[in-house]
Amino acid sequence: MDKNLPLRNLEKVTEDTSKASSEILRIIDLKGKVTKPGPLPAPCSGYSTKAYKTSHPWSVYDVPVTQMREAMDRLRRGLPNNGWKIVKDGTDRSPSKSPEIVANSKGDEFSVKVRLLAEPAGSPHTSLIEVTVESACFKTKDSD
Repeated sequence: MDKNLPLRNLEKVTEDTSKASSEILRIIDLKGKVTKPGPLPAPCSGYSTKAYKTSHPWSVYDVPVTQMREAMDRLRRGLPNNGWKIVKDGTDRSPSKSPEIVANSKGDEFSVKVRLLAEPAGSPHTSLIEVTVESACFKTKDSD
């Protein structure tokens, strides 16, 4: 299993993860606030050698929920037109059954999970679109 793990440069994968996130943000096309943390390396489990992935969780908020629903529709149309294959389009497993889209990039270098968390009026919580872009697992030159 580990033999098929590609050898990648961590900085390049991190940069590519950031580009994939920017592409998703462009497709979402909302004029709200976006959280700032960038992609970070994380361990991949299930390999006998050190394996890594990069993960970039972020959110868009401070936009009316109706616009967020329209953004999810833009994703449904835009992802396939930009080299992504939607592998799930439905609801998550939460009690609120939040809308969720999961897609893989062409070549399966990245996956994205997008959820619309719509809070009821008067809730102390903020409605948002939650996005996580992750790279496929890889090893680096110093992986053992």
